[in-house]
Amino acid sequence: MAATILGAKPCPANFSAAADRILSRFQEDFLWPVLVAEFLVAVVANGLALYRFSAREQRPWHPAVVFSAQLAVSDLLCALTLPPLAAYLYPPKHWRYGEAACRLERFLFTCNLLGSVIFITCISLNRYLGIVHPFFTRSHLRPKHAWALSAAGWVLAALLAAPTLSFSHLKRPQQEAARCSVASPEACTKCLGTAGDLQLEAYRAYSLALAGLGCGLPLLLSLAAYGALGCAVLHSPSMTTAEKLRVVALVASGVLLYASSYVPYHVTQVLNTDARRRWRARCPGFADVAQAKAALELGPYLGYQAMRGVMPLAFCIHPLLYMAVAPSLGCCRQCCRGCGRGRNPEDAKSTGQALPLDVIATSKNSSEPQSPELSS
Repeated sequence: MAATILGAKPCPANFSAAADRILSRFQEDFLWPVLVAEFLVAVVANGLALYRFSAREQRPWHPAVVFSAQLAVSDLLCALTLPPLAAYLYPPKHWRYGEAACRLERFLFTCNLLGSVIFITCISLNRYLGIVHPFFTRSHLRPKHAWALSAAGWVLAALLAAPTLSFSHLKRPQQEAARCSVASPEACTKCLGTAGDLQLEAYRAYSLALAGLGCGLPLLLSLAAYGALGCAVLHSPSMTTAEKLRVVALVASGVLLYASSYVPYHVTQVLNTDARRRWRARCPGFADVAQAKAALELGPYLGYQAMRGVMPLAFCIHPLLYMAVAPSLGCCRQCCRGCGRGRNPEDAKSTGQALPLDVIATSKNSSEPQSPELSS
């Protein structure tokens, strides 16, 4: 079966063990402490964000707050999958929690990673509609619609992540009598979050689909939304240059964070899978262990492992980007007559874009009290 799929005989065990020893060194030396630090920061940041939403926002939440809260939940859940992964990578690299936990950890990480991307896209589209088409938003977009879209987003993320339950599996040690240690890594149990040798072709196709549907398409939608929003702001005659620069900085920071984390992560994942396929196809023909080691393509592998450490930084930055910096949109909503259509606080509420934390909207008359709103 392996020869049919990979076009060669099965890879000798000693060649695979030598390759795994080299590849695991980077994870054991670098990756696990980075994941621990990111877990601590992400849990605190997103926990405070959720507390702020629940304590400061009046029910029912505006659509912008709904999407921002869903983003915080997905980032928090994704961060909670990092400690088991860090404990696994701590030398010696050894999975202690069983097969079900191995599959579940990879599924939850992928599902919540996709959820983050989906809700970032929802926030981008909501900002575009709320500022460029406020009357449409006021007439058609309600909190119940935001909750329904959020539920659909979670279902979509779970469906896209479901194949990881099949691909992920445990690789049992071949030396049953030996004790797992740094000196004997071949005696340790591995939790493979990608796929075994017989599933590399299918996993490559899945990685490409995940990169396109779970990263590329949402990125294009976000770019289109922010591009239209940026054009509306830059052409607004009622905004000052400083106000325009603040909004442009917000848009650029969101796109930069997306492009520097999610996109490289998916690209390097595909490249690493391709490199692994090529090495496995050549493996039976190696003359000795030294040749097997020399044939390893370390560039794609190290790039992917580096992005596994860099990408979770987005979970730490999202609360800052979507809560602290977002009040810049307040100036756009209040001053951009060509897109926001007015300065009335009631219109601002209807757009789905919340006002800054320090802004308490005053009522149009004493019988219509207004409540403070939190920016997304």
